Amino acid sequence: MEYTTLGDTGLSVSRICLGCLGFGNGKEWMLDADESREIIDRAIELGINFFDTANVYSDGGSEEILGDALADYDRDRFVVGTKVFGDMDESNPNARGLSRKAIEQELDNSLDRLGMDTIDLYQIHRWDDEAPIEETLRTLDDAVRRGDVRYVGASTTLAYQLAEARLLSESRGLQPFVSMQNHYNLLYREEEREMLPYCRENGVGVLPWSPLAKGYLARPHAELDATARGRTNDYTDLYPYLDGGGPEINERVEELAAEKGVTMAQIALAWVLDKDVVDAPVLGTTSIDHLEQAVEALEIDLSDSDVEYLEEPYEAVRHTL
Repeated sequence: MEYTTLGDTGLSVSRICLGCLGFGNGKEWMLDADESREIIDRAIELGINFFDTANVYSDGGSEEILGDALADYDRDRFVVGTKVFGDMDESNPNARGLSRKAIEQELDNSLDRLGMDTIDLYQIHRWDDEAPIEETLRTLDDAVRRGDVRYVGASTTLAYQLAEARLLSESRGLQPFVSMQNHYNLLYREEEREMLPYCRENGVGVLPWSPLAKGYLARPHAELDATARGRTNDYTDLYPYLDGGGPEINERVEELAAEKGVTMAQIALAWVLDKDVVDAPVLGTTSIDHLEQAVEALEIDLSDSDVEYLEEPYEAVRHTL
């Protein structure tokens, strides 16, 4: 395993972050507690020390599974991130969003489910247009000062929103967002226009979600619905993976993987890891075999011509959040 620091912080994280969306229930392809534990244990054996979840994943079930699994190890070995914003109780309008009340009660709930005194990286899952950003930032700063949180980060915002929030933090002496968990892969590169240059210039850690385009880059285009997740997810409607040269890029990933004797997923992940602005892609997996292949992708060296060949068909697509 390789390690790096998260942005300009001194926090050491593995170059692969294990995403925990698939732990819990609610979808056919999700893993129960025992199955999830096998993935987590193997990740630790492989040297992964960075785990990412969210309060809304399986309505808190993912946090519980992760917390229970890590409780059997030395907690100080790991970096745990979770997120806040999504609706946790349809009957309670304050169980969602980024108001002080919502953040404080959801933070308490996440700490309880994780069985931890402190969350290493607490991230806003989305931008909240209804909550003043200064209220959100002051609440997060208070959490850091209390010791409930070590670092705060953001996920899936626009570049100007991240810049606005960090400038406000600087002017008010508040804890700034140190990381951005954003949508970035070979089929969705719109973040290269504004977000990634901003993060590079300002030392913000980059943690791309969906580095394999929800699995579309892990198998040939013709096998789009070959897995349970592929059959049940509507991601090709939600995300423009089939636009902007997507099918041709998929074919080139398949071709290059065959040439190098590796999997398509390893090529797609190697491309993300090749970007100097990326600290650790957040990889969600429900297979030990796929997890092991992801770690092996760290050893794949893509030449400049390989990268150019993979990127050449890409065309601008609609921006997604």
